[in-house]
Amino acid sequence: MGILWDSVLLLLLVGVLLFLVRVVLFKTGLIFMVKKWRRRIVDLFHVSQFYKVPEFNENMQENQFYRKVCAYLNSLVSMEDSDFTNLFTGKKSNEIVLRFDRNQIIDDEFLGARVCWINGEDDDGTRNFVLKIRRADKRRILRPYLQHIHTVSDELEQRNRELKLFMNVGTAGNDDATTKKNGRWKSAPFTHPCTFDNIAMEADLKNKVKSDLESFLKAKQYYNRLGRVWKRSYLLYGPSGTGKSSFVAAMANFLNYDVYDIDLSRVKDDSDLKMLLLQTTSRSVIVVEDLDRFLSAKSTALSLSGILNFTDGILNSCAADERIMVFTMTGKDQIDPAVLRPGRVDVHIHFPLCDFTAFKTLASNYLGVKDHKLFPQVEEIFQNGSSLSPAEISELMIANRNSPSRAVKAVISALQTDGDRRGIMAMGRRLFLDNGSSSPTAEELGETSGLLCGGGGSPAVKEFRKLYGLLRIKSSRKSQSFDLAP
Repeated sequence: MGILWDSVLLLLLVGVLLFLVRVVLFKTGLIFMVKKWRRRIVDLFHVSQFYKVPEFNENMQENQFYRKVCAYLNSLVSMEDSDFTNLFTGKKSNEIVLRFDRNQIIDDEFLGARVCWINGEDDDGTRNFVLKIRRADKRRILRPYLQHIHTVSDELEQRNRELKLFMNVGTAGNDDATTKKNGRWKSAPFTHPCTFDNIAMEADLKNKVKSDLESFLKAKQYYNRLGRVWKRSYLLYGPSGTGKSSFVAAMANFLNYDVYDIDLSRVKDDSDLKMLLLQTTSRSVIVVEDLDRFLSAKSTALSLSGILNFTDGILNSCAADERIMVFTMTGKDQIDPAVLRPGRVDVHIHFPLCDFTAFKTLASNYLGVKDHKLFPQVEEIFQNGSSLSPAEISELMIANRNSPSRAVKAVISALQTDGDRRGIMAMGRRLFLDNGSSSPTAEELGETSGLLCGGGGSPAVKEFRKLYGLLRIKSSRKSQSFDLAP
């Protein structure tokens, strides 16, 4: 009987001792130290091989696989067990996400083998990831593991993709350490709310653009078979405030592409422009705004040849695939035809001043009004030649959004003053161009404009307005051109 009690007491003592050891190990963190020492001892008996994944390649283009590895590692559960991890706010205000830190080490397992990732940095500040894998496992798991990273990162990107707006900073000769370290592009979240659903544009044209973009997304094999770079180029031209920038945002949101906004005034020379293009990524919209104003400038470091090579040179075949290039202008009549030829610019879209159809779309979006008793009066004013930009009309509606009637009256008042002169000037230019003449000078239109500003009661002016109204009705459905030249 005594032996039995002694055995029970011994078992109790052993249990209490194991419990205390477990408490000590886990409460003090000794268990993690034991695991780390064990891993180091095991590594002493294995030969490992290292693979570096740099952020940029030899041509200073972003290494797409670096981005995929980063997304993959940030999704690992083992990130929480790392010694040091960055915490950031996610897309939602109450969401916290983990991010890989410099010199951090993360373990991963694949097909029963353990691998190790190190977040490193070269002497020049270039970031990289280093994969450590045992030679005994390399032949069995390396290729499947890399393919696994591709698959997982693509799924994560598609599910959690956050669009970014990139802006070129500094110049090629800038010695700023930040510019050297992070490249010429600085990014910010792209959260523009404009989409093809809420943009004010003719429905037929909108559908053609969406169809063209959808065809582009599915055309990788087609472009490869033709031996052409998988890109598409758009020219958006028209007066300021007609929605060109909003249209770019709608394109980016529709495609789920990042936006690269190139400020040509920050470009040092042709070589610098080439380097900027090489550092863009795939699945992006590359935007050059006010290209006509820049080309007409007297003092510019960029040559016409440099612009042409940027739009459709051999360099495009070296840059990332699957890109949309967008150029904006106020007018294209004075531009060298070589800049706008098919191949360099595939699609031309005209953004005119507002007409009655666009006005109704704006009223629906900004005021929630489909119809109003003052709409016939607005339509008549538009037909008489008055016009404003969509931006001007939008601002009037925003300022008077609490009273649709007051908003429409404000638009009518603006159309009868500023819009009257603008519509006649634009119509006069159109008439001269339709007759094969060059754009009229201020002197050629001055007499007519002056009459309108003074009251517009002369018979000549009335006939002029009737003629413009007739031409506008006939050409209203052709006011925006859409060219799908190959």
